[in-house]
Amino acid sequence: MGLSFWQIAIVVLLVVLLFGRGKLSALMGDMAKGIKSFKAGMAEDEQVTSAPRDSVDGEDAKPVEASVAKDETAKS
Repeated sequence: MGLSFWQIAIVVLLVVLLFGRGKLSALMGDMAKGIKSFKAGMAEDEQVTSAPRDSVDGEDAKPVEASVAKDETAKS
């Protein structure tokens, strides 16, 4: 009991009649811009995470959390 071609065609026709071609084309253009922006953001994220970390004595450097750094300075 799936959707037939005619049912899909009727739904598409109703959507075009309700919203008009202008609004649908603008909506598709905005969606395409959003997808491109998302892909660009994902590519930037991959570049940041794939960048090599600085190493200390051959070991990977680990970031120090702000709360740990504050506790050490407060004890001194």
